Amino acid sequence: MKKIVLMISAALLVSASIPAFSQQTPEEKVICNLAAQNCLNKAELLQKRIKKLQAEVKKGSTKYSAEDLKKLEQKQQETQDLLDKMEGKTSGK
Repeated sequence: MKKIVLMISAALLVSASIPAFSQQTPEEKVICNLAAQNCLNKAELLQKRIKKLQAEVKKGSTKYSAEDLKKLEQKQQETQDLLDKMEGKTSGK
């Protein structure tokens, strides 16, 4: 009987202390919000870079050599992969 009462009281103590561990302090909330905003800013910058690279690739061989076009396409793919990684998408590789 004493063991049962002791186990129940221990379970209540543990369950009562769990919410205290999972709550964020105001400082932690601010840090989390800043990190999320920073991530959004990076994603926007990557999208702009992809659009610029696409525009340059579309100019094609009239402006760039075959080697330069390959470099541009590689940069575009690397930037797209980075954006996909940030957004949690899996690449098709």
